[in-house]
Amino acid sequence: MKIQRRRYDSIDYYILVNPEGNPVGVSQSLKAILEGKALEAKNLIEKLHSDKSEILFPVAPSKIICVGLNYHLHARESGKSIPEVPLIFLKPTSALLSPGGTIELPEMSDEVHYEGELAVIVGRKMKNVSVEEAQSGIMGYSIMNDVTARDIQRRETLYTRAKGFDTFAPLGPSIVTDFDPLKSKIKTVLNGVIKQESQLSDMIFSPAEIISFISKVMTLNPYDVISTGTPSGVGPLKKGDTVEVIISEIGILKNTVG
Repeated sequence: MKIQRRRYDSIDYYILVNPEGNPVGVSQSLKAILEGKALEAKNLIEKLHSDKSEILFPVAPSKIICVGLNYHLHARESGKSIPEVPLIFLKPTSALLSPGGTIELPEMSDEVHYEGELAVIVGRKMKNVSVEEAQSGIMGYSIMNDVTARDIQRRETLYTRAKGFDTFAPLGPSIVTDFDPLKSKIKTVLNGVIKQESQLSDMIFSPAEIISFISKVMTLNPYDVISTGTPSGVGPLKKGDTVEVIISEIGILKNTVG
């Protein structure tokens, strides 16, 4: 099942998307979509598929949890040891940006990087869950660009400012519920040139392992977003760039840089 959140005439809708990318069902309730209760409202669906509609980031989470150094090759690229446990940090929800939106380069930074990542959408409240329980609590998967002010990150070692600027969390374009990350790959393309390309199976910690670990630190709520780390090949963004993060089964998260 592939789901998008779209806005038409200032109203937000969740839509069910077929394999060809066309909307086939609609509801103002994500729960209704997940329960198979989408409406076949033809006129509304046509409007939501027109140029007058806007694709939004697919959920409104209570928090965004990110993982650092979760790919073997990226850890080696960074000259750091393989972590023994997931290295987690938070992004503010004010950093969220919809597909097609503009990543704003802050005046405080001279070196902003892209980081294409698989995002996990939490499906239910979870606290102190096992890996098996965590797997069953995943609603689906999406794509995030964990935009980072790398120069600030280097100077401060802490991540809040470097990762927390407005527009630094592009998310979308879809949620896919029936997806096996171990059988897919992620790719980041900058101005038409591939910069990152990796099998998702190169992750050090699987999504379920990450969720289980996080749930022993903080309660996870429905629709929370967990961004699972970036592969090797991170690099700088400049004004005027177009950056795309691609997981073929989920779609293309495309943003410009301003």
